[in-house]
Amino acid sequence: MTIEEINQSLRGTFMDLLNIEFTGFSENRVEAVMSVTPDHFQPEGVVHGGALISLAESVGGAGSFLMVDPGKFSVYGSVVNSQHISPATGGKLYAVGRLVVKADFKHVWDVEIKDDGGKLISISRVTNSVKPKDQEAD
Repeated sequence: MTIEEINQSLRGTFMDLLNIEFTGFSENRVEAVMSVTPDHFQPEGVVHGGALISLAESVGGAGSFLMVDPGKFSVYGSVVNSQHISPATGGKLYAVGRLVVKADFKHVWDVEIKDDGGKLISISRVTNSVKPKDQEAD
């Protein structure tokens, strides 16, 4: 799958609503950017923590999705633990996910989100469950 195909698949989804665009991936790494708009803000005028968590889960989820055969497996986010370090108020946010654990049915990703100036905004650990499609009714 190419970056263009990944981004095409986001059209009309929650990730599209959040302005998330994937910019690169390899076997153990995924990169994305989120263009911040006022729709991402909480009342204090900074990016809502939920938007940061959604970016992190999207990056970790995409990384796991790219590692499996989508005809045989589904990927579901099961745990996201985030620490917001600094407020973000605009521009673009850059997320980099790095694979920490690849087990048969569980993947763990660490995701760092930085602003345009390289300042650390948030760190997250994303755990995904990988489930065979023939067992999804369970």
